[in-house]
Amino acid sequence: MKLKIAFLQLLPEKTLQKQFRKGKTACEQAKEMGADIVLFPEMWSDGYYLPQDEAELNTLAIGKDSDFIAGFRELAAKLELAIGITFLEKNSPKPLNSMILFDRQGKEVLHYSKVHICAFDLEKVLSPGEDFYTAGLDTGKGIVKVGAMICFDREFPESARILMLKGAELILASNACPMEINRLSALRTRAYENMAAIATCNYPEGMPDCNGHSTLFDGVPWLPDEPGVRDMCVFEAPGEEGIYTAVLDLDMLREHRKNDVMGDKFRQPDKYGILTGKGDQV
Repeated sequence: MKLKIAFLQLLPEKTLQKQFRKGKTACEQAKEMGADIVLFPEMWSDGYYLPQDEAELNTLAIGKDSDFIAGFRELAAKLELAIGITFLEKNSPKPLNSMILFDRQGKEVLHYSKVHICAFDLEKVLSPGEDFYTAGLDTGKGIVKVGAMICFDREFPESARILMLKGAELILASNACPMEINRLSALRTRAYENMAAIATCNYPEGMPDCNGHSTLFDGVPWLPDEPGVRDMCVFEAPGEEGIYTAVLDLDMLREHRKNDVMGDKFRQPDKYGILTGKGDQV
């Protein structure tokens, strides 16, 4: 099974209504390009705008039952296209940085809120999410087990590790920061150590503190019948705004997971007590 993933590497507009219209048009174009799944950059509903004033922030936050989210649910069903839409989610005591994944029937299959918020910066006005989740996504070509991370989550090995342990084959990662060699290396490592594909969608150049370079790491560092190693980065976008697509060979990934030694095969979790606070701290 091969899946085409569309990265909506778009500059934000100024209002929720304009964000919806631009996102809708991009989804329609991605469908015409043959996409099975589309992914937005982080917090698309307001273009990752995070005012530090509580009243202003709360006026921007929207519920999952809002017209904005409902519009993408309906669009997913109309286009028969899986859509990963991101938004500033209304919540008490503070809003959440969230993603909802709709399948090609418009059914919600995944609702994730960023666990590792950037509390050292603008995201101190947000609440963190509670857990990591996976779900089976019916693509029309077959079922793929998906999970989600958002931006800073990728810097913590535990994020992708938990998703792998819960069965994730494909991790959808929305982003809003400069994707430079170190952050890209972190994604490469998460894909390698978990034998998982990671699709990351970033804002393009022109968005403050962003530079494009959305990527797909397919999680397969070598093939049994080929000498040497291969580059797991099968796609990297340029910096410019655009709708970019890349193909994930899921059959190849599954064969690698079946035969290689990474992931969960040789872990020794009984030795990892310090990670949960249950072991020696020195």
